[in-house]
Amino acid sequence: MTMPDALSTPVIDLKAFVPAKDFALSQQFYADLGFHTKWADQSAAELRLGSFGFLLQAFYVEQHAGNFMMHLMVENADVWWQHIETVGFRNKYPNILLKAPELQPWGLRVLYLSDPSGVLWHIADRRA
Repeated sequence: MTMPDALSTPVIDLKAFVPAKDFALSQQFYADLGFHTKWADQSAAELRLGSFGFLLQAFYVEQHAGNFMMHLMVENADVWWQHIETVGFRNKYPNILLKAPELQPWGLRVLYLSDPSGVLWHIADRRA
């Protein structure tokens, strides 16, 4: 009996499990960022932005969350920065990290944003 080749079957989706210290606050943060909730229960939520998404989980270990990073490639990081400023993330979420888009040595312009649990997002574009 031969085993099926896993690589011959198409991948349908891939998602990270993102930790949340305060699950409700994190859900609001991501809604403000532009994600919508596909489904949620008390332990997890699938958050989507177009055809992309991740699973937010009601699970938190400080060392894990503080080393967790997500990368979001966009056409224009400045538009995202304008949205973040318009929504008032700095006042609404006072303990997060916010850094405007800047060209990095590796050639991407990156906006840095941490969520309320300490997860660091790199929102980047290739405009130089």
